[in-house]
Amino acid sequence: MINDKKVLYSGMQATGNLTLGNYLGALKNWLTLNEEYECFWGVMDLHSLTVRQVPSEFRKNARNLLILYIAAGLDPKKNCIYFQSHVSAHAELAWLLNCFTYVGELNRMTQYKEKAAKHADNVNAGLFTYPVLMAADILLYQADYVPVGKDQKQHLEITRDIAERFNAIYGDVFTIPEPYFGKGGTKIMSLQNPEQKMSKSDENVNGSIYLMDDPDTILRKCKRAVTDSGSEVCYREDKPGVSNLLEIYASCAGKSIEEAEKEFAGVGYGEFKTAVAEAVIAVLKPLQDECSRLQKEKDYIDALIKENDEKAAYFANKTLRKAKKKLGLTEVR
Repeated sequence: MINDKKVLYSGMQATGNLTLGNYLGALKNWLTLNEEYECFWGVMDLHSLTVRQVPSEFRKNARNLLILYIAAGLDPKKNCIYFQSHVSAHAELAWLLNCFTYVGELNRMTQYKEKAAKHADNVNAGLFTYPVLMAADILLYQADYVPVGKDQKQHLEITRDIAERFNAIYGDVFTIPEPYFGKGGTKIMSLQNPEQKMSKSDENVNGSIYLMDDPDTILRKCKRAVTDSGSEVCYREDKPGVSNLLEIYASCAGKSIEEAEKEFAGVGYGEFKTAVAEAVIAVLKPLQDECSRLQKEKDYIDALIKENDEKAAYFANKTLRKAKKKLGLTEVR
């Protein structure tokens, strides 16, 4: 607990371009959490290294993600927005926690199995121990809550197991984090395969709307979106394509699904898709404009990075020192 507030921790990987799904499903819902919680938002660049990166692009993407956090409305004075790799305690605690994590636990991680299958030519140890670094991320800040989606639930469970195992031996070193179930984010699916979540790593670029896509690109992607048999614009299980477009429209237009269905009653798919594109463009343009402005404010962003990195390091190192002392590691006096 910091300043009488519970601590909430989350972050995003610094790879590729974020999608509309990332924004509507997570980032948009982070904006008011600092009123109730002490929030730490990481640019998770160390996690990104399990896949080979082009250094110049990677560096640019990481900085752009931090700028995007701020452009989206996360106040860097009220939230701690920092680079994971700038706080060495993440890597150091991850090694300590590796010694309290069982191989069998890591073998059960479904994300490891999925990513190993997808990147069969680069099944590295970092991919295998990824959940331990994630545990270190969370435990360093004594997080009370972590927003989790379905694909991250297993990682929070192993974080809790590691922390409880350590605490059982050495006392209450780590806060045991709970999943945060606030206002549910909208789950946005691929425009080309509405059975799968919209993803920034989708090989089909027409399946995802990226936050920096220009209006013409957004319109083209929406027009090419997979729909369903029939012509009725309605939200039904047997119409996943149209239902996904309704989710996107309703979220961007600030309407309920029911209101959106009534609005497009009797309207053809072509006109409906154009309206979806226009709603997305209207939401993304202010965000894009603010990102563009902040990218030109180099000194301002550099100062924020330094200030937030130092704040994160202060809290992380407090926990790391406590864990090292409990383990009997030699202290510098």
